[in-house]
Amino acid sequence: MSEKKIKILFRHRSMEMGGVEKVLLSLLNNLDPDKFEMTVCLTLNQGKLRDEIPGHVRKIHLTPGKEDFSRNSLLKKIQLAGRRLKLKKLKNNPVIADRIINDIFDVEIGMDYRDYDAILNSTNKNSKKIGWFHSEINVPKFQPLVPEILKSFPKFDHMVYCSHKIKDMMHHYYPNLKYPAESVIINPIPVEEIKHKAKEEPDVFPEGPVFVSIGRLHSRKGYHKLIEAHKKLIDEGFQHSIIIIGDGDEMKNLTSQAAKYNVEKTFILKGNQMNPYPYIRKADYFILPSESEAWPLVIAEALILRKPIIATNVGDVGLMIKDRKTGYLISYETDEMYSAIKTFLTDPELVAEIRANLTDIESQFDNQRIFNMIEEMITTICKS
Repeated sequence: MSEKKIKILFRHRSMEMGGVEKVLLSLLNNLDPDKFEMTVCLTLNQGKLRDEIPGHVRKIHLTPGKEDFSRNSLLKKIQLAGRRLKLKKLKNNPVIADRIINDIFDVEIGMDYRDYDAILNSTNKNSKKIGWFHSEINVPKFQPLVPEILKSFPKFDHMVYCSHKIKDMMHHYYPNLKYPAESVIINPIPVEEIKHKAKEEPDVFPEGPVFVSIGRLHSRKGYHKLIEAHKKLIDEGFQHSIIIIGDGDEMKNLTSQAAKYNVEKTFILKGNQMNPYPYIRKADYFILPSESEAWPLVIAEALILRKPIIATNVGDVGLMIKDRKTGYLISYETDEMYSAIKTFLTDPELVAEIRANLTDIESQFDNQRIFNMIEEMITTICKS
């Protein structure tokens, strides 16, 4: 007689293109369906990855996504207002969401701090509650959220950190917090899928040298500083292009900044791309100018595609990249971005050495071990 499957509910806000969403998809695609019966509940049925959830996983949503709204601007405003009203009702009355979900689970997982309330306010009091945490707690713009996050931590049965630095930072800043059981489980990387998807050809691509970066357009991603470094180099005659793949709140500001500096043709804002990997493959270099990260998937993706990387030494980036060996680590300063790009453009020996050291880099990513750890964690929690 086969063992009863463990029923898991994953709660997440939406499926915009991002690292957390890619981790969620990796879990859904790789956790053993003979052991686990999985359901995903999206607060907003929104984002380019919303249709990537595998067929054996039950998918439900609480409100429609912007993709499903009318193109008529007036009607769209009415629909957005209706959605905001429903979201407010859902927040104030968790029973509504539980009626829509209409099932009982052994485990409920919040993939991001924005999902914690939904998990902890679930009317299913017998389920085990797991949180995933991906954020550096000391980032200045993150501070308004910290009090609520700190209240949430002790209420979980288990907390998963995606990097050792994220966990260490939490305990350093809040040593007296009552922490639940904890694990550090780095993000899994779909190596073969990345290599396969990278074979496609991107659309119009600038002449080299080309740097590429992928990330949500948020102020902490550092693209406003990267434009300044780029502008200075262009003015000094160092011809190159930078392609930014991603979308977000900063798109308008970055577009204005690129126009102000007259670099729209060399600082290229491509928006979201369903398949960003061909851009990494075809570019000469990868750059990550973030103020904060945890264990950024995009660094692993660039390593797998053997691109020399410039990256700020934040989160676990320093564990992923050996400085001047498999990449070039910098601090979150415009001058350092400028200097690093200039070095890559003018020091072919260093770049050649880094490329040579990337030949066998994918051997450092052991996905099956990661999925085994996650399965064991969930199974153990259910037995406790």
